[in-house]
Amino acid sequence: MSNAFQPFMERALALAAQAAELGEVPVGAVVVKDGQIIAEAHNLRERAQDPTAHAELLAIRLAAEKLGTWRLEGCTVVVTLEPCPMCAGAMVQSRVERCVFGCTDPKGGFAGTVGDLSNVPQLNHSFEVHGGLMGEEAAGLLKTFFRQLRTRRR
Repeated sequence: MSNAFQPFMERALALAAQAAELGEVPVGAVVVKDGQIIAEAHNLRERAQDPTAHAELLAIRLAAEKLGTWRLEGCTVVVTLEPCPMCAGAMVQSRVERCVFGCTDPKGGFAGTVGDLSNVPQLNHSFEVHGGLMGEEAAGLLKTFFRQLRTRRR
């Protein structure tokens, strides 16, 4: 995969930084179609007190609303952290074409690390996965956030 998605990852990282400023785990996501961002979001789980308010799900919902269809064919989700099972499942259900993520999630990543929902033969859809784009930057945001959180709790 080329760096064609780097500007979109840069935007996702900016969204993740916004999440951190709000006290949210710094994850940002954008949905791209035809080379344009059609939806974007960052984590809002704490603010909304909603376990489904992950960046990817929020961005997928906004993209479906904008396109007027739940079928996000031809769309790419660019997200700073490898999707969890819920978000990877939403990508299957929404028929996204691909997911590009920054850093892996060794405790919950379901796009190849802990499990992989992107290409399960029994499911009705699969999507491409490309990981590691600006992964160090994405991981750095998370490490800084959790380091600061631990310091505040002491």
